[in-house]
Amino acid sequence: MIKHNKNRFVPLLVSIGVVVGIMLGSFFANHFSGNRLSIINNSSNKIIDLFHLIDDQYVDTINIPDLVEKAMPQILKELDPHSTYISAAKVEESMQDLKGSFSGIGVQFTLYKDTIRVVKVVKGGPSESVGIQAGDRIINIDGKPYVGDTISNDGTMKRLKGPKGSIARLGIKRAGQKKLLSFSITRGDVPVKTVDAAYMASPTIGYIRVSSFGDTTYAEFIAALTKLQTMGFSKLILDLRGNPGGYMETAVQMVNEFLPKNSLIVYTEGRKSPRKEYRTDGRGAYQSLPLVVLVDETSASASEIFAGAIQDNDRGTIIGRRSFGKGLVQVPIEFPDGSMLRLTTARYYTPSGRCVQKPYKPGDEEDYEADLLLRAEHGEYFSADSIRTSGEKFKTRIGRTVYGGGGIVPDIFVARDTLGMTSYFKEAYLGGLLFQYAYDFVDKYRTDLSQCNNMKEVTTVVKKKNLIEGFASYAEKAGLKRRNLMIQRSHKLLTTYITSAIIGDLLDDSEATEYTNQTDKAVMQAIALLAANKSVPTVGKQQAMLFTKMHNNYYALTTKEYTPFALTAGYKPAPPTTWDWQWTVQPTTLCTWLTKRSGLTLPFALQSNTIPYLPYIGNTNADYNNILALCYRKWTFAWS
Repeated sequence: MIKHNKNRFVPLLVSIGVVVGIMLGSFFANHFSGNRLSIINNSSNKIIDLFHLIDDQYVDTINIPDLVEKAMPQILKELDPHSTYISAAKVEESMQDLKGSFSGIGVQFTLYKDTIRVVKVVKGGPSESVGIQAGDRIINIDGKPYVGDTISNDGTMKRLKGPKGSIARLGIKRAGQKKLLSFSITRGDVPVKTVDAAYMASPTIGYIRVSSFGDTTYAEFIAALTKLQTMGFSKLILDLRGNPGGYMETAVQMVNEFLPKNSLIVYTEGRKSPRKEYRTDGRGAYQSLPLVVLVDETSASASEIFAGAIQDNDRGTIIGRRSFGKGLVQVPIEFPDGSMLRLTTARYYTPSGRCVQKPYKPGDEEDYEADLLLRAEHGEYFSADSIRTSGEKFKTRIGRTVYGGGGIVPDIFVARDTLGMTSYFKEAYLGGLLFQYAYDFVDKYRTDLSQCNNMKEVTTVVKKKNLIEGFASYAEKAGLKRRNLMIQRSHKLLTTYITSAIIGDLLDDSEATEYTNQTDKAVMQAIALLAANKSVPTVGKQQAMLFTKMHNNYYALTTKEYTPFALTAGYKPAPPTTWDWQWTVQPTTLCTWLTKRSGLTLPFALQSNTIPYLPYIGNTNADYNNILALCYRKWTFAWS
């Protein structure tokens, strides 16, 4: 019985031996053949295969995680210009402007003569509470000397920033103090303002500048509006020039303040993202406030959402130059290691249905980035006739033509101001000499300037000093050759930039902006438009000419347009032959006909139940623009 039991296991043992033999043979064959076929065969992803093969067989030892970090940005470049990968180490830095704060000591500094010098102490930050002052020189950090040729801005930021609650120990040299001062600063939240300026540009016109759309922007914006309201403003200039965008939701919140209930602000749509509309809730406190929005070639993303919503709803006037043209929506996706992927999942569309994304070729990031230079070559910054858009035409609420595919084209063009722009000025500006001299000036005359409480008092002190001669001498010592003729041509421009920097160092960005705006052509144009009560767009002269055919609600109707209108409206009267012709049409019927006639979805609902309507439409120009112009002039609409 026992012997029998032993014999019955023999076939099983032989089978196991064969299988093991095959597996071992396969292993050694694959291992020594120079080809890990098993790796490839077991994976359905060539990228994974590639990394496995490199890790297993490459001649040298490779850090695969580092290789992945380098590869991911290159892969995303093949998609679009805005899908990006951010390493874990840079995520916090990339989100700093959007989150409204960061952890640090709360100072603005500059590298000056091999020493880190405090330019400004952030109000409400940790450094202010311990007594750090503008003009202080940082000599050592955490007990180690930090001066000389090896220091850098990046290195300083790494040393001064840190986890909330950690301690930064600084050795400070202060003017008038013989001994080195020691400070222990507990790092904390340092506020990052996104509303840079809010002031009264005239007795009735307020001005607000928004630098980005972050977590705190809407709250800052409302605070700025409230401030201006206490000062008696009744009209507004919103400056979005230089604003690269940020959170779309923040832009939606801000637009909501200016449009009536159920107005379309923006909608998004993508291959895997169904259409999603963002509309106003009717709670906006400034729905009737005259509004002008300033944009330029660096206004992008959320800035374009705001400007597009205002323009397409004919709510205000856009002044400046064509905006950047970013109409792609990125969704942040976090990885377990703390890194982040910003993947484009949809496009956004303004209320008229246009996407402002400028053209791009996947993988051709260089040409995309060169677009702003190409605009300069085409003369677009200096002439409205040189503006090039690649998109189709769309219609605003009242029938004005707007364009997609290349940014927001302003209603009023303002050329870039190049008066006084010389090669000397460019070298001084790009080399940072204007701002360095401003700091030097403040440091030199700090006693006099410390008594100043506002912009006017600062400019009074500055005018008493020989500002430009002092700068020319300073710049020459720094290596910029003195060119007296160019200095004379750029005198006004140099004065404006340096004085603005001085005001910013001493006071705040709002007052510096106010000073600069005194000679800003776009701001001056906006003030003039608002002062003349012409900020709300109207139909043009060509459209207005159609109304010469109107007479007491009697309209002439061409035979060409009569038949489809009559059939749609459900009427069968004789064709009109004289001006004595009138009928009544249901609003829904009218909307249906207008939609069919124009080929567009009409963004409005008619208020009245019945509307006397018999349009005059020319045979050669019977388009949506003219139809809508007639409707808008004769009847009131509730736009949605």
